[in-house]
This record gives sequence, structure tokens and C-alpha cells, in this order.
Amino acid sequence: MSLPPLVEPAAELTVDEVRRYSRHLIIPDVGMAGQKRLKNAKVLVVGAGGLGSPALMYLAAAGVGTLGIVDFDVVDESNLQRQIIHGQSDVGRLKAESAAASVREINPLVNVIIHNVALTTDNVMDIFSGYDLIVDGTDNFATRYMVNDAAVLLGKPYVWGSIYRFDGQASVFWAEHGPCYRCLYPEPPPPGMVPSCAEGGVLGVLCASIGSIQVTEAIKVLTGTGDPLVGRLMIYDALEMKYRDVKVRKDPECPLCGKNPSITELIDYEAFCGTISDEAQQAAVGSTITAAELRDMQERGDNVYVIDVREPNEYEIVNIPGAVLIPKGEFLNGSALERLPQDQKIVLHCKSGARSAEVLAVLKNAGFSDAVHVGGGVLSWIKTVDPSLPTY
Repeated sequence: MSLPPLVEPAAELTVDEVRRYSRHLIIPDVGMAGQKRLKNAKVLVVGAGGLGSPALMYLAAAGVGTLGIVDFDVVDESNLQRQIIHGQSDVGRLKAESAAASVREINPLVNVIIHNVALTTDNVMDIFSGYDLIVDGTDNFATRYMVNDAAVLLGKPYVWGSIYRFDGQASVFWAEHGPCYRCLYPEPPPPGMVPSCAEGGVLGVLCASIGSIQVTEAIKVLTGTGDPLVGRLMIYDALEMKYRDVKVRKDPECPLCGKNPSITELIDYEAFCGTISDEAQQAAVGSTITAAELRDMQERGDNVYVIDVREPNEYEIVNIPGAVLIPKGEFLNGSALERLPQDQKIVLHCKSGARSAEVLAVLKNAGFSDAVHVGGGVLSWIKTVDPSLPTY
């Protein structure tokens, strides 16, 4: 459905701006009026990572007058495979600062505002209030629900995107004209059910595909051009090279944007989404060791059986010496249990500790009461035991 422009046009374009944006100006559906609206727009991009990189670069190139960047992380070498707004010389630099420098290089006419903070319930409303439109480039469910709820409570539209391996999704959530994120996903998935990109990986170029769609939708909403993805979910399969969209209707019973909302303020999103299940948290209490403690066990010759519950491709990248690979799925379906030794202490590990905690809960329920897992996983091993190993 066509919607009215989100922002009013600026008073004028300078000669330099006319020259820079001439290819927009000769498009009848954009023209001077549309470009003036972009100049007058204030857009906040949440996350300067995989999706935020192309989003920020193309929003800057398009002439959005004010761009806000929220990110508290620093550039890591593993980011460079997909986060193209950063370069090799930016490794170790704050992402927000690195991204801002790239934006200014692309378009010095853009006013860049840096929010070098973690987005929380304490600051999200204040930060969002200064912008017309939000572009969500986050990669975890807790922040996605917080972004959605803050946008709805403030009456602001936001463009959402999601990526995983070869698959991407995008939509525009604007409660005034259609559904919100909670209408599409009323509840977060169970903890551990959906791997993050850090666990499951993502094809780098997929970020450009979905990020550019997000920018396209942002421009359409800001200028009132075309039919934005309000009430539609765009799904992209890169392996099959197929796009399809699914209608998403506003849920009249939505606790946030429905007829009788029960959510009228921000909530505890970490508790709502959960990083690991309650069972895993309980199992880990008193049964978590450090990577250094595992090293000491191995050096003493303790009778331990170390199990790596990651996936085979992760094991090929880096592994703890002596660890046997048995992926998490084989514990969840029960096939791994009959292969476990009864006369050795089982020590589990994964990449960071979440998956091994879930497997630990399975083993505790199966009677392996003395099993433990390594807090921080193989990343902790690399950091505290053998820094020469590669991280991912």
C-alpha cells in the first residue's frame, strides 16, 4: 500500500547537492521533492555490522541528511568478511567511529551522530526519539524485540532485516499502518533453537542483498514512493536465487499494538528471550570449569573425556587438543548417549559455552551427574591457554 511521505522536504538543495544527486533528481518518482525529503530526514542505524555496513553506506550515498550510528563493539578481523564499511586498518577500532569515518568519506554533506553505547532499556527511548526512522541491523532476539517495542511506543516506523547462512528476510514495521514485529513473531524461539550468525555463519554478500533492500525501503518510506514492505515479509533464498513475500496481518490481540495492549513500557528483554534455557542454567551451576582448569586436568593426566559439541566445520577451524567431536544435535536426539564412557569424567565445550550448557543439562538428566562444561568454550581456551590458535 502507498503511504504518505514520512518527512517534510528541506527548503532547498545547494548546487553541490544537485550535482551529487542528479541521478536521483531525474527519476520522476524521486525528483527534487524526494531528494529534499531525504536531506531533511534523520535515520538511525542500529548496528554497524553485516547489515549496518551496506545500509549506512547507501543511506549516506543517497543523501540522507542525518545518520545516527549505534554500536559499542570494536572491529575484529573476522568481521571483515562481510562488514564492508570497515577495513584492515580499522581492526581494534570502535565500530561506530570506523563506520562514521567511512560515511563521511562517502558523503561529507551528511551529518553523522555517533552513539558509542550498548542499546539498553535505559537509553533506547531517548536515542530513538531524535530520529524519524530506524533501520535495524541487530543480530540477537533480545535487541530486536526491544527495537520493535521502543519504535511502537514512540510511533516510529522501522526497517527490519535478518540474515543466516544463505537466507535473508526483510520487512517494514509501522504499527500506525500495519503489523509490528510481535505480530509476526509473538514469542522468541526457545533458547538455543536458532543459532546466531557467530555460531552458524553467514554468506558475506548476503549482507549486501538484505542491507540494500533495507535502504530501498527506508527511501520509499521517507519519500512516500512506491509500496513499502508494510504488512509483507520478504524472504530471500540465495542458494535458489528466489525472492518471495508473505502477507503479515496486524494481530488484533498483539500485546503491544493490538486493541487492548498489555505492554505499555519496555520490559526485561534478556529475561524474555533468554540466552540459554532454565534447565541449562541450573545444570551449569557448580558444574562449570575454566579453560585453564581443563588444561590442568589434562596435564595431570586426570581421567577425563573431553567432548566438543560444535559442528564439524567449526572443529576444522580450531579445536582443543584431545577433544572428541560429537555435535550437539546427537545429544538432543539421544544417539550420542550410548557411546559415552561410564568410567571417565565428561568435560563438554562449544564455542562460547551456551551450547555446551544445553548438552550438560541433557547429560545430567541422563545420569551423568559429575559432567562439567567449560565456561567460555574454545574462545576462552584460545584467550587464556593458547593464544596462537585462530578465533572465528
